[in-house]
Amino acid sequence: MLGLRERTMNPERQQGRRPRKTYTEEFKRSVLDHWQTSGKTGAQVAQEFGINIWNLRDWKRQYGSVARPVDGPMPQTPEAMSWEIKQLRKELARVTMQRDILKKTMGILSES
Repeated sequence: MLGLRERTMNPERQQGRRPRKTYTEEFKRSVLDHWQTSGKTGAQVAQEFGINIWNLRDWKRQYGSVARPVDGPMPQTPEAMSWEIKQLRKELARVTMQRDILKKTMGILSES
């Protein structure tokens, strides 16, 4: 039986594989922007653009949501405003949880 390294390195076995798709950074960012502004699920956006859902999740982790400047333009539609409020609430919950964890950690470390 071949080891994992030997199986993946065997050129005869790789001939039947499809070439790996590559995407430009511009494409990745435009897909992420569409996902964030459309209100669709990740699976819907991935299917719409013909990509895998894990690519979309990796790109989100890689490029993240770019913070909008405080003095940036306000959303023009009520839907865009509610979407932004929803995103801000998610971010606030995440940051609050991180802060609470750090507080508890500092309390534990200062006791020892």
